[in-house]
Amino acid sequence: MNKLDRYDRILLKTLQENGRASNVELSDKASLSAPQCYRRVRQLEADGIIRGYAAQVDPAAIGLDVIAFVSLTIDREQFKKVRELEKSIRQFPEILECYTISGDFDYLLKVAATDLKSFSNFLTDRLMQVPGVSGVRSMICLEEIKQAGALPVNQKG
Repeated sequence: MNKLDRYDRILLKTLQENGRASNVELSDKASLSAPQCYRRVRQLEADGIIRGYAAQVDPAAIGLDVIAFVSLTIDREQFKKVRELEKSIRQFPEILECYTISGDFDYLLKVAATDLKSFSNFLTDRLMQVPGVSGVRSMICLEEIKQAGALPVNQKG
């Protein structure tokens, strides 16, 4: 992967603010020609720096009124099958994000559900039934103060 220069950083910042920006809009921001912007963006995609593009949807607007964070512990005896557990986690559409973490727990999950009952059912009937899961601790989100946003792209290059 090549080192990002000033133009790449401008393109990344602009695309994080507006993933639908045209090459003409990108060229205005970066002071490059539209074809140069097109090539650079395609290279950033090919290098895996740009992972993809998606619409940001309000969970409540589609009936997902519960957002929770779940700390998950795995059974040490099952640790040799941890990749199978991770594969299972990837299959649950309710799990929006999953991170391995340090500390008292092994994973931190961000989970969406329609209501508390469906969240409880998800934990009890599905997540805790995955082989290797030994415990969960959940925290219900009361209010979103700041949603995931653009990564701070340093303009210096």
